[in-house]
Amino acid sequence: MIVVFDGQCLLCNGWVQFLLRHDRAQRLRFASIQSAAGQQLLAQAGLRVEGLQTLLVIDGGRSWQHTAAILRVLHALGWPWRLAWVGWLVPAPLRDVLYRWVARHRYRIWGRSATCMWPAPEHVARFLDDPSCPGVNQK
Repeated sequence: MIVVFDGQCLLCNGWVQFLLRHDRAQRLRFASIQSAAGQQLLAQAGLRVEGLQTLLVIDGGRSWQHTAAILRVLHALGWPWRLAWVGWLVPAPLRDVLYRWVARHRYRIWGRSATCMWPAPEHVARFLDDPSCPGVNQK
């Protein structure tokens, strides 16, 4: 399962750090939208980087966005995170209203880094390619 995230978004980076800590089976791999791999995955899903306001999760030939992506990832983490599946009981349009609001305001609330997240050495292999942001300085 691949998680495509905004490497400059501090909320998104916090989410990836959470996933790295709790994915004991190491089933998840990552690509920032700023990386070549992330941009290719977005294009395959019919999404553009400009103005992107969603998390993308890809598993095999299927992809999920918004709250469906979060619920899929939490399920992949195993117990107790699988309990989040009760979220599927709430219709997607209702779940995604809050998601879209948070996504639109994520930089203003949590901030934006001038650099992309650089994973710790023990996690580098879980990223599909160099997690750098083109045109942005590295940490």
